[in-house]
Amino acid sequence: MPDPFIALLVGIFSLVILAIIFWPDRGLYIRWQQARRMSERVLREDALKYLYSNELEGRRVTLQSLAGELEISLDEAAELLGEMTRLGLVESSEDAYELTITGREVAVQVLRAHRLWEQYLHDYTGYSEEELHARAEAQEHLLAPEEVAALDERLGFPLYDPHGDPIPTAEGEVAAPKTLPLTQLEPGDIARVEHLEDQPEVVYAQLVAEGLHPGMEVLLLEKTPRRIRFLSRGNEHVLAPVLAANVFVLPVPKEKTADVVKPLGDPLSSLKPGEEGEIIDISRTMRPVERHRLMDLGVLPGTRVRAEFVSPTGEPVAYMIRGALIALRNDQADKIFIQRPANDGSGDKTIEASGQKRAA
Repeated sequence: MPDPFIALLVGIFSLVILAIIFWPDRGLYIRWQQARRMSERVLREDALKYLYSNELEGRRVTLQSLAGELEISLDEAAELLGEMTRLGLVESSEDAYELTITGREVAVQVLRAHRLWEQYLHDYTGYSEEELHARAEAQEHLLAPEEVAALDERLGFPLYDPHGDPIPTAEGEVAAPKTLPLTQLEPGDIARVEHLEDQPEVVYAQLVAEGLHPGMEVLLLEKTPRRIRFLSRGNEHVLAPVLAANVFVLPVPKEKTADVVKPLGDPLSSLKPGEEGEIIDISRTMRPVERHRLMDLGVLPGTRVRAEFVSPTGEPVAYMIRGALIALRNDQADKIFIQRPANDGSGDKTIEASGQKRAA
């Protein structure tokens, strides 16, 4: 005869296990179901977003291209498309797939959430450019429509994300200029960079490392099967054609040649202790949150700045700006451009700073 006490313990243990698994709202089984439904929803929304992105660019989506984009098998892609067809989100046409009105509405909200979140990460966080896309991919499925609308308002209703991709409005309207790849320009052509393709990530990282960003104007100098060479603000850039094909531009009048050729200025980091300059611009590659902090500290165009001293490790460097010492890393000072004062032949000047006199 079994021991009643042991039987009681076994019964209690079994009840605890069942409670852990099947407890309403918090049990493991419920959580597993929720995770599975979320996974299915994420896959479906990713498919809709891919269809919509290709629709904006005039490209057709096939079973093979969708499977490759989502990294799933052809059978899984076919099952997914069949489900979305039954839900009235997708319809087939000549071996390709298109969004229905309902599918497009869902896709617009997902893509809108993705690109607004990228802009938020760019403006208000310290994440690198290369991290924005992946982090937005994770967040885009979690934002409710009202949260997306609030985010849009907080950001000031931007038209483009940090890569230059257009951000759809809540109604699905898109301000998409007709751009062309940098590789289609001819030597002597001038254009403005509108968009950097953020996929694949390894290509985008190289474009960012080259200092490219939407809004910069370029003058094409040379185009060969091996390289694309162009000028921007006096700085020469060289890209392999496979990289240049991911840079999309809009041609601008050739009357702007002087602006493109003219150097923007010397980087603040070029000043040696005791040397002065006048701030003329801050690079657009500097993150907005960092730019705003520096501007609050007085780093503004027209402001005189002097390098005071360098830390023992080589950085940060202390700069005197508006009577205050500000320490900047070299990567920050590289993005602040200055104009050196003309040598008027008056010899050394004595400058009062921080209670001491220094010879400039």
